[in-house]
Amino acid sequence: MSGRREPGPYGTTPAGPGRITAYLLLLVLGAVVGIAGSLVQGGWFPGGLVLALVATAGVFTGGMWVTGTQLGVGAPAAGWLVAVILLSIGRPEGDGAFAAGLGPLVYLLGGMVVAVICATMSRLPQPGSKSGRLGK
Repeated sequence: MSGRREPGPYGTTPAGPGRITAYLLLLVLGAVVGIAGSLVQGGWFPGGLVLALVATAGVFTGGMWVTGTQLGVGAPAAGWLVAVILLSIGRPEGDGAFAAGLGPLVYLLGGMVVAVICATMSRLPQPGSKSGRLGK
């Protein structure tokens, strides 16, 4: 046995333990960025809002670059979404991390738009791929 993994259905290679660990770490990192962004966007408006959205875009794009797959965007996006939804629900006493206003709405909708944009970006170039042009 050469240690090489056999292709799964549809020609895909099953995720190994390293990639699964990367996805779990990206999930946690997305939740941390969501929590930090929730605090920063309200505290330093409007600069904090811009900073929070840039950090959100950074972690989503970084996830794609680290894993080389679009699921690398989905893992931190899922963590981010769960964190911000839980923070927006509030408690029975009426306390919540988000205040009423335009800033939190822009952060929630902007973060979702950033996740969709990052997930639909073109895939990273694969190593060893050759040009489709003849003679090149």
